[in-house]
Amino acid sequence: MLWVRSARRQGPPRVTFGARDAGASSSPILRVMARPSNSSLPRSVPTLAARGTAAAALPFDPDMPGVGTRVGTETGDQGPDTIDTLEPVSTLPAEQLEGEDALDTGLSLWAVVFAGGIGSRFWPLSSPERPKQLLALVGERPLIAETVARLAPTVRASQVLVVTSADIADALRAAIPEVPAANFLVEPRPLGTAAALAWGAQEVARRAGPRTTFVAIHADLAVAYPAALRQLLVRAARITAAGPPMVVLGADALRPETGFGYALPAAPLDPDDSGPDAPRRVSRFVEKPGPLLAEELIAQGALWHTGIVVARAGAVLDVVAERTPELQPGLAALEAGKFDRFAGMIQSVSLERGVLERVADLVVLPAACGWDDVGTWAALRRVRELDDTGNGVWGRAHLVDASGCVVHAEGGTVVVYGVSGVLVVTRPGLTFVTTLDRASELRPLLDQLPDDVRRPGTSARASL
Repeated sequence: MLWVRSARRQGPPRVTFGARDAGASSSPILRVMARPSNSSLPRSVPTLAARGTAAAALPFDPDMPGVGTRVGTETGDQGPDTIDTLEPVSTLPAEQLEGEDALDTGLSLWAVVFAGGIGSRFWPLSSPERPKQLLALVGERPLIAETVARLAPTVRASQVLVVTSADIADALRAAIPEVPAANFLVEPRPLGTAAALAWGAQEVARRAGPRTTFVAIHADLAVAYPAALRQLLVRAARITAAGPPMVVLGADALRPETGFGYALPAAPLDPDDSGPDAPRRVSRFVEKPGPLLAEELIAQGALWHTGIVVARAGAVLDVVAERTPELQPGLAALEAGKFDRFAGMIQSVSLERGVLERVADLVVLPAACGWDDVGTWAALRRVRELDDTGNGVWGRAHLVDASGCVVHAEGGTVVVYGVSGVLVVTRPGLTFVTTLDRASELRPLLDQLPDDVRRPGTSARASL
């Protein structure tokens, strides 16, 4: 069992010193307990302390059951405002370890987790041998383990299906042993998330019936408040049970991000509930708009699509059969359980373009749960704890007169001096330095590197 320090704080942010891992105890790292920069947080939930660097206890809120934990004995010389404890890190969340009761939904909620691809935007850490889903980019656990953990206990591990590719399936199974091996749906080739959604929906329908509700979620998301997310999933499940076939969770759009989808809310689903958190019908869904259109959509009140969809299994299959011609030729084979034939008869298309932009009755539910997409190195400044000049650090590092930097050090100590907006990544045998702006698209760089540099520690004959 791994043990890490967690803290529940009251009052203003306070500087602390500590090692990021047991092996770094001789080289302290400056850490500041700071409010996450993403503002899509539950209105009734206080700021999360020590988020991202340790399994921090969520500040307890008596007005929001299931959110937060009371932590025990005061130790150390840290002042009366801090309760410092040692807590176990497990694949399952602390809430479940402490016996949190499952939310009574009256529904048997399943999950389909999209976990394909290597994640080349997180080079040089990500590789075929260690794909993005196995990296601990946000917390102490790999992204895939964080995803499964934050769904529990609302979605039991036995009801989690993982759609992934053959080259990383074994590694993912080892990372989440609580998910049965039979729940891994292994694609013979990348088929796109619309096909992954259809396969997951067909499998849920086969195992639990077409009226069963499931959540489709990506494995590379960050959620500051998992309990709030679970409550949203229950609420969305109740909405789908009452009529609308599909509900997407939407986060406040904070900037004209061209890599996200946008859901433009219209009339409230319930005329008697028109508050800011009310579910609303979607008048328009736009996937990855250009910067000018993104600005226009934000001005009109559009929400970011979080990549989280809640739907009934049968309804998804009906929508795909009606609206997604790229998949239609293979649906009969999918229903017959002949997945290889299905894969050979379809065209790749994303869930957003192939389904959400086309579905006639889509609902968006505002999601105040501290969501963010962990899509690029730059995203780590939003989901990791930052020091007082906005630097996000993992590993042994000293930053002096530096601001807005991201450092991920797995090999040796990193010293950063007098720069801003820089990314530094080290692993044994390789150091990578660029600006955070340029780090968002690494393909031009990777195309020009020798194979043995693109894949450190592997044969030059291998390719990324």
